[in-house]
Amino acid sequence: MRFPWHSRRPPVETDAAAAEAAPVLHRLAVLLEAGTAPDAAWEHLAASGDSASRRVHERRRAGEPLTDAIAAEPGAWREVAAAWHVATTVGAPLARTLRGMAEALRDAQQARDDIRVALAEPTATARLVGWLPLVAVALALLLGFDVLATLRHPVGAACLVVGALLMVGAQVWTRRLVARARSVDGVPGMSAELLAIALSSGVSIGRAEEVLASVDVAAAAADREVLDLSTSAGVPAVDLLRATAKLERHRARIEGRMRAAQLTSRLLLPLGVCTLPAFLLIGVAPMLLSAMTSASVTL
Repeated sequence: MRFPWHSRRPPVETDAAAAEAAPVLHRLAVLLEAGTAPDAAWEHLAASGDSASRRVHERRRAGEPLTDAIAAEPGAWREVAAAWHVATTVGAPLARTLRGMAEALRDAQQARDDIRVALAEPTATARLVGWLPLVAVALALLLGFDVLATLRHPVGAACLVVGALLMVGAQVWTRRLVARARSVDGVPGMSAELLAIALSSGVSIGRAEEVLASVDVAAAAADREVLDLSTSAGVPAVDLLRATAKLERHRARIEGRMRAAQLTSRLLLPLGVCTLPAFLLIGVAPMLLSAMTSASVTL
């Protein structure tokens, strides 16, 4: 079975899509536990005004398989479609699966929110400092320096061009540093979560891995360790895998906070290499050149 994420089109990951998925899954779980059929549950949610549910229901009415209709939604809905496919394939409790996915998505969204808040201050500071050379030009004009006249001088024009290039370089460099500090897309510990869903139906480990392979998910090294421990100790692996998934999400949150903390010091690199030289070339050099030109004319 091929889901929409197998296409070459890059996935669209938005915080809005991830944030709205968790409450929808909780409502779906409640409806399914009450005995509502899956298609009818999606129809009820679509009638309630939920936009994602409405689009899924419309695709379903057009004849598209339900898992494909779910996977066509952006962001976290792809993970939801994978979990839905695994649960329905092996016969795992669908309502419990959706509750577990809702909890996983909330944890992942909380981690993204924490990282975004931690990045807000250094990012805003870097953007503000990036405009410092232009502030220097405005200050020079207020002080009465004929900065614009210096642009006709070869040295003044060269300072402007080099300074502008440095400003652009600082902006690009800063954006790349911020992008690296942001959290990666997806839900950490997803392979362990899907394995737990598959094994909760009572299937063998080999069968569970086959079902995961159908959605292009392979067991991670940590998952293998849990499966080996479960086999050697003779204990169920489901709870161990779910604990592993929670640990992966916790580690992702801590690593994201560490990246955000390190960003503050790393942003000093474009500041020292690009922004400050641009400030001197665009703001200070024209003022000096204007003063020298005025002095030579007076003499």
